[in-house]
Amino acid sequence: MDLHLTGKTALITGASQGIGEHVAETLAAEGVNLHLTARNAARLEALKARIGARCAVRVDIHPLDLTADGAPEQLGEAVGAPDILVNNAGAIPSGDLWDVDQESWKTGWDLKVFGYIAMCRIFYRKMKQAGGGTIINIIGNGGEVLDPKYIAGASGNASLMGFTRALGAYSLDDNIRVIGVNPGPVDTDRIYAMLRKFAQIELGNPEEYRTLQTRYPLGRPAHRHEISDLIAFLASSRSGYTTGTIITVDGGIASRRSLV
Repeated sequence: MDLHLTGKTALITGASQGIGEHVAETLAAEGVNLHLTARNAARLEALKARIGARCAVRVDIHPLDLTADGAPEQLGEAVGAPDILVNNAGAIPSGDLWDVDQESWKTGWDLKVFGYIAMCRIFYRKMKQAGGGTIINIIGNGGEVLDPKYIAGASGNASLMGFTRALGAYSLDDNIRVIGVNPGPVDTDRIYAMLRKFAQIELGNPEEYRTLQTRYPLGRPAHRHEISDLIAFLASSRSGYTTGTIITVDGGIASRRSLV
């Protein structure tokens, strides 16, 4: 299926690793020119080189801490109006109400919750002035499961789900689509760190994390392409009537009402 993405431009936050990195590779393979931002300049440079060796697209990197004063605005000036914005930066810490102290809670929300909101505020206006675009917020199924052992993330993700639905409700009036994607566990370093933490809490040994992994559908987390391929489709005109909604990709975990 031709997604008609060749020549489009995408801005991806949190692009140096995990889902963001794989989304960058997937969109590049579809002919999308990229603006990539994350804190880790070395990883961004390595990703740029890897994509450049495989794909005939332009890749610009923007090493930034998006929680720094003025950083989102700085990025807006550098990038202009992309056709696609993928909000992906941020990892809210796991733990219950007493595990996650106030400062850790605030730090997690500053980058992910308030960061997504700031990026949408800046780039929605730019997209509208340019004639349209697509915003994809990668959120997480913790906003549906509402597990007390992931209370900061559950609260933040639920907030972003509401924000995405509200912003996307009338965005097609501006020829802009706003969509949320809720991955469950994905084959990245982050999920294994979380599993080790849960294994320590439940089993007394972090190296027993594979025991918890067997509870996942198919006994595994999602492959990264199972998320990035969906994002490429949602970013394309093939999904031109999709907005103001959340798509969950977690093998049914949210319906089971458990993160693990």
